Amino acid sequence: MWPPVPVNWYLIRSKPASETVATEHLERQGFTVYFPRLSASVRRRGRVIQAIRPLFPRYLFVGCEPESLTLGPVTNTRGVSGFVKFGPALATVPTKVVEELRRCGDPESGLHSLKVARFFAGSVVRVVGGAFQGLQGIFQRESGGQHAVVLLNLLGQSARVCLAADDIVADAC
Repeated sequence: MWPPVPVNWYLIRSKPASETVATEHLERQGFTVYFPRLSASVRRRGRVIQAIRPLFPRYLFVGCEPESLTLGPVTNTRGVSGFVKFGPALATVPTKVVEELRRCGDPESGLHSLKVARFFAGSVVRVVGGAFQGLQGIFQRESGGQHAVVLLNLLGQSARVCLAADDIVADAC
């Protein structure tokens, strides 16, 4: 349940890897908290899995009316490091920014599945899975979101090959 407008959104910094704990404890105290997370494919032990990570690690948005904000209960909440401040003033986030973030993801869970470009055209990549594992290539473009076109040197000639996007990683040259 989101608060009625107008509301100020304040930026809270959590303790390391404590965003979920801080969110739960702040909500129990009656605060409106927005904790945007990102669902992303990550490679662990050679397998690709879906992992949920904070969109802004260690940061939460707390919404409330300025006159009802008391600093003590928030800063003493388990998992909270403190308010983000610019000098003596608390950092506020425009309502439009929070609303746009909510619009891009699931407004209730805060889960985003943003499409982030992993490589730029011309990036050097290494194939880590599939038939071409171990080869180095040049990233050309994405193909359908789950695939990528990579320029590989095969049998002395350059060939464009369509690979699963999860089978390539950036190469340090």
